[in-house]
Amino acid sequence: GVGPSAASPDEGVVEDLPLIGERAVEQLTEGLISHYLPDLQRSKSALQELTQNQVVLLETLEQEISKFKECNSILDINALFSEAKHYHNKLVNIRNEMMMLHEKTSKLKVSGINI
Repeated sequence: GVGPSAASPDEGVVEDLPLIGERAVEQLTEGLISHYLPDLQRSKSALQELTQNQVVLLETLEQEISKFKECNSILDINALFSEAKHYHNKLVNIRNEMMMLHEKTSKLKVSGINI
């Protein structure tokens, strides 16, 4: 035979429901909407505020990043200046050596030694 598990659980449910009028459907819909709409509107405004805060946060982060980039470029400039000073000192030393060598060769020429 046919056991109770063979029958669909929804079987006969549609026939048991009374016909609901269009006005009742509208009222039920309005009731459902009025129940959930305030929460949804609060959620919407909270999400909008969150989005605005995120935009402000992103702009602030971009400004901070640009400050760090400026600091890095200043450090690079400082490094370039110290490197330039180092090479300037080398050039001064080379120039001094060349002047000293020129003086020595001039003295040797005066002494009659051809170089």
